[in-house]
Amino acid sequence: MNIKKRHIIEVAFSLFYQKGIHAVGINEIIKTAGVAKKTLYNHFVSKDELIVATLIYRDQLEVNHLKFKLTSAEIGKDALLALFELLHDFINNHDATLGDFRGDYFNNSCAEYAQTNPLLYETCQAHKIAVKSIIQTHVDSFEQKPEKNQFLVDTIFLLKEGVINGALVQGNLNSAIEATACVESLLRFKR
Repeated sequence: MNIKKRHIIEVAFSLFYQKGIHAVGINEIIKTAGVAKKTLYNHFVSKDELIVATLIYRDQLEVNHLKFKLTSAEIGKDALLALFELLHDFINNHDATLGDFRGDYFNNSCAEYAQTNPLLYETCQAHKIAVKSIIQTHVDSFEQKPEKNQFLVDTIFLLKEGVINGALVQGNLNSAIEATACVESLLRFKR
């Protein structure tokens, strides 16, 4: 990817994530990025295209970071607990890779646009599927019963989503630690 294009994406992401997509205009992005309007429009035909580019950028960052962090844990249950440690670090701004916590960029974007921008919505949905797939890989390593496997994947994913929302909406900076106890209990659950 072109260095200037990547710079514009990173600046736009930072502004969108801090202030909200609707609150940030193209002129602010141009000024903050230190580029000409023509340069921005040479890379992106519209603000919507730039928004989707920021979602793809954040998706790659988060998914790669999650995979990297989970490789330090044993595949399966240990890695699933490590997921919540990563969330705790993210929420409490202890993870420089993910930056300052402002909630879930994908949920925030969908909240601003809902389904009025199908490509934005599909990009957000694809991110959630990718994260759920990572959880699935770890559950598959120890749970062979299809119903229990699906129950664990869905529940752990929902806990992950709830942890982020609880931290943002309720200011609960310990939501990931609290969820870890639930996950530990769940992983011992027998059917």
